[in-house]
This record gives sequence, structure tokens and C-alpha cells, in this order.
Amino acid sequence: MITGNKGEWSEVYALLKIIADKQLFAGDSDLNKIESLIFPIIKVLRDESNGTFEFSYENDIVLIKKEEEEFRISISNFQENASLLLQKLKEKTNATFSIPEIEAFINSYQSQSIKAKSSVKSDIKIVIHDQRTGTNPELGFSIKSQLGGASTLLNAGKTTNFIYEIKNINLSEEQINSINSIDTRSKIKDRIEEIYSLGGSLSFIKTESSIFGNNLILIDSALPKIVSETLKKFFTSSLSKSIELINCVTETNPLNFDLENNHPFYKYKFKRFITDIALGMMPSKVWTGQLDATGGYLVVKEDGEVLCYHIYNRNEFEDYLYSNTKFETASSSRHDFGSIYKENDKLYFKLNLQIRFL
Repeated sequence: MITGNKGEWSEVYALLKIIADKQLFAGDSDLNKIESLIFPIIKVLRDESNGTFEFSYENDIVLIKKEEEEFRISISNFQENASLLLQKLKEKTNATFSIPEIEAFINSYQSQSIKAKSSVKSDIKIVIHDQRTGTNPELGFSIKSQLGGASTLLNAGKTTNFIYEIKNINLSEEQINSINSIDTRSKIKDRIEEIYSLGGSLSFIKTESSIFGNNLILIDSALPKIVSETLKKFFTSSLSKSIELINCVTETNPLNFDLENNHPFYKYKFKRFITDIALGMMPSKVWTGQLDATGGYLVVKEDGEVLCYHIYNRNEFEDYLYSNTKFETASSSRHDFGSIYKENDKLYFKLNLQIRFL
């Protein structure tokens, strides 16, 4: 019997739902349908461990091809199973579960997996008809679901640590130990507050990982400083949403950009950063700017609607990422940050970057 969590079952739901709809709806930054951006679906492709499935249409029938085999299932059958699966996903409360009725349905066309093949970058590929250009591009998507817990855009690791020098104060061993032993619920923020109350400040030096630092510079040479300032703002305020943090950093303008004509320096550069993360940039690997096969997200909303965001409509994709992400605090012990340490008679403090969807 197949078992999976809500995120994994959401992959199957997205597949059944878009096949049943016969079209893809583009979304805006607030997860609303853009009525004027609808793409008719020509075919859907999904790589599973036992082969590639191709779904296309013949009037009210879905034709499913897998190697030499062909199956014919009515669209209404896909609609019924998509509705049933959505209902089950809303009811389930345990971490992993099976849904025998849906398993029986996907088995009817020899699919035995709820997850796409892990070696393939995109969860699903869709050939659409673009009415604006008259072309039929094949677009790859990752599936993000709001039915389970919010997924991360950028996972924390030691590679996402930013190193700051503590300036303007000398601390005794006793003071260092006292600050490092603060163990409140928001201990990192409270430790920084204590450093500030003693007259200290945090000055960005570099990222812990030179690969991540150079990836940022490749995207935009000002990015290490912009992200470090945004991260510092997150740990010294009550703000967490990307959009709020960037608005705040823009107001203080730590890089002294010429804002006389309202150029959106911080917002534009930060959007480039999160878009490249979404398209495959990883902190531990050299980023060449070569876009991943995916190029976009299918977002399964809480009400079961599926919206598409793709590099193909870059502005909508960037706006969605910018409006729907937040910074969050990861485990300081696991990722080794948030304590004062000494090197060559200088004091340092690391902050960690993790970005999650709202």
C-alpha cells in the first residue's frame, strides 16, 4: 500500500486536477487567478520510477501512454478522483497515510508512485498552448502545496551563515559567557539586544561559505551586503516577511544608493536572489546562472485551486515569491550560529538565513 504525507499526495492531486481542468491558470502575487492568463494544456508528462507517463486528450477522454501501453480514461473520472483526493487531504491529520481509492485509480493506468522520480528536477512537465505567441512550449514545474505545512524556499545549513564582527565594544570573558548563556525562546534576538545595549554593533564581514558568497556576487555584486542587512533586520526587529524586511532596509538605505528618483534597488536585487534560489541556485554548489529544468511552481491552494507561476511569466513569478516568503530562525545548535566567538583578538557573531513560504 502506498503511504505519503500531504505534500506528496498533493503531487498526485495537482496532476489529477490539471488533467481534469484541461488548462492552467496563472496566478498573481496574492495567489489570485489572472483571468486573462489561461493556458490550454496539450499534454502532461510525469517521470516515475517505472517509466514516463504521457497524458493527452481525445475529446472527453484522457489518453495515457507509457512505453508501448495505452490507457483510455474519461475526464470525468479524473474530476471525481481529484475531488475525492482533495476531500481526503482536508480530513487527514496524521503525518503519513494511505488513500486506497486513489491508489486503485492510479493503478488502473499502471502508476504505482505518488512521487515523481527523485532524479528528475521537475515534478511535472506540461506542454501548453500560448495564445499570445501561437507556440506550444514544454514547461517544467515543482509542486508546492498549501494543504500541508509551508515548504522552505532556502533551507538552512552552515553554508547559509553570515559572519559579523562585533564593533565598538570590548567584552570580558565573563560578559561573553553571560551573553552566550542567554537561553530564552528568542535567544538569538535577546543576545544581540544585549550586545547592542552594551554599545556594540554588528558589521557584516562575509558569508561562512565562499561558494554561497560568490553565488550571491554572481547574481549581483551588492547582494551579500543587502542580504546581510536584511538578515540583521530580521534578528533585531519583529518583522519576518520578505516584503516588510526589504521595505524597512530600503528606508534605512545602508548601502547609500541614490534613492532620489525612487529606483527600487533593494527590492529588485532581492527578487533576483529569491528567483534564482527557486530556479535551482543552492548555497553549497557553484551557481552558473544555468536555470534548472523546472522554471516554475504549481501552487496547490488550500481550497484546491492550482495556480501556475513560471519564469515564462517572470514578473508574476518574482512577485509571487517576494509576497509569499518570510525569514525564519533555524536550529542554532545544528547550524552553529548565534554565539559570540573570538578569533585573532576580534569578536564575531554568526546569523543564519532560512527562507520559508508563508
